[in-house]
Amino acid sequence: MTVGTQLQQTIAGVESAAATLKTFALQTEDQQAKKEFQQLAQTMESAVKTLEKRRQYIEQQEPQYKQQ
Repeated sequence: MTVGTQLQQTIAGVESAAATLKTFALQTEDQQAKKEFQQLAQTMESAVKTLEKRRQYIEQQEPQYKQQ
């Protein structure tokens, strides 16, 4: 498994976590919990953007890591 593939799997996992947190935010009636879930989801989305930038950098620097 290449670094690019591992990074893509990590990105998918973080995206999944963000989606789950958004679902929790929608399902809860506790306003404090809703706010916390939304903030955590935003943090996860920020992490995805950072990981995507890293993946793009790796692919530019090391073409063999590009997904096939």
